[in-house]
Amino acid sequence: MRIRIPVAREGWPFILIGLLFLFASFVAGYSIPAFLFGVATICVALFFRDPERKIIRDGNVILSPADGRILQICSPKGTGPDNALSQEIRIFMSVLNCHINRIPLSGKIVKCEYNTGKFLPAFREKASELNEQNTLLLATDSMQIGIRQIAGLIARRIVCRVKPGDLVEQGNRFGLIRFGSRVDLFLPSQVEILVKPGQKVKSGLSPIARIKR
Repeated sequence: MRIRIPVAREGWPFILIGLLFLFASFVAGYSIPAFLFGVATICVALFFRDPERKIIRDGNVILSPADGRILQICSPKGTGPDNALSQEIRIFMSVLNCHINRIPLSGKIVKCEYNTGKFLPAFREKASELNEQNTLLLATDSMQIGIRQIAGLIARRIVCRVKPGDLVEQGNRFGLIRFGSRVDLFLPSQVEILVKPGQKVKSGLSPIARIKR
């Protein structure tokens, strides 16, 4: 029987370093530093938590790609993943949110484009154009949607585990962003948006939009 530890593999280097300093401080008799390293290690482990979720797959519903709060619903500004995508939903992830990103709709990855950039606070308007980001274009049988991972003020690394040509299923994990960030979802006009600014969502669980038939 395989036992799965609910922590993303990208978090283990940080956790092991924290445990090393905790152990060294404890052995040296420095109780306060040992306590602080212990607290810091627990916080890092919580940030990289990767819980199992019961995904209910529905080809007519687009699920949230990230945990967080709906920051804004608008028309794409600047360069979007595709000119046909006329609606943009911005999801802000604080350091308290689970940072695992999930596929919103089953399909095929047709583009994966990474751009270096700045690390402005993810909630700022200019972060969409200036920050480090990774953009995916996902094609289904009836349309395309875009997903953009945007690094934030504290986030310094975007992790994307998929590449062009990959077939992906709704709700599957595809990456994460370290320590606070944003994920934008780009949708065509033929979908009905189901969320509002300020609403909290969970990746792979919360319906973001419904495909009009």
